[in-house]
Amino acid sequence: MRAAIVTNEREIDQQLVQRVQRGEKIAFDLLVSKYQRRLFRLALRLVGDPSEAEDVVQETFIKAYKALPQFRGDSAFYTWLYRIGINTARNFLENQGRRIPVLKEVGGDEQPEADREHVGLGDGDTPEAALLARQIAETIHLAMEELPQDLRLALSLREFDGLSYEEIAAAMACPVGTVRSRIFRARESVAEKLRPLLGSGIDKHR
Repeated sequence: MRAAIVTNEREIDQQLVQRVQRGEKIAFDLLVSKYQRRLFRLALRLVGDPSEAEDVVQETFIKAYKALPQFRGDSAFYTWLYRIGINTARNFLENQGRRIPVLKEVGGDEQPEADREHVGLGDGDTPEAALLARQIAETIHLAMEELPQDLRLALSLREFDGLSYEEIAAAMACPVGTVRSRIFRARESVAEKLRPLLGSGIDKHR
């Protein structure tokens, strides 16, 4: 079912892209409306400031519009757009001598998969479990901060945006095997930081 939906969405986007390539600017406005929120959430995680994220999104769409005549649909439009957004954010940060900050979900409604797994362990109503949950969240946050940029970005696109390995590969312009390796290494690094905490905390709650 999911594959059918994704294919349908890709076909819709491709039709809009073709209309833009024929000179219909309103079709690009539809693409902007469709992906502006998602792109803003990505940009905000990458640059860390709402105003700067808006600038990154605006520049991304400008670059995408200029590059659309050369877009051939070899990848899904939104992964192509993500790639432009990631590069735009990276260039923005590099020009300011900054690095990508810790990638966390905007608004706090969603957590990384590893975070969700472990925060739910134990009895959530007890003060001890609440304390353990906070310690786990802080540990994950710090562990992600220590990851190399490409590992953090790959893990973020997988956990926060729900992209497949193939989609992340297209967005990050690297082989799928590299994406798998980066995500595996990122998860292993985070897990290593969590083991001392979970080794003591989980046993106490079982």
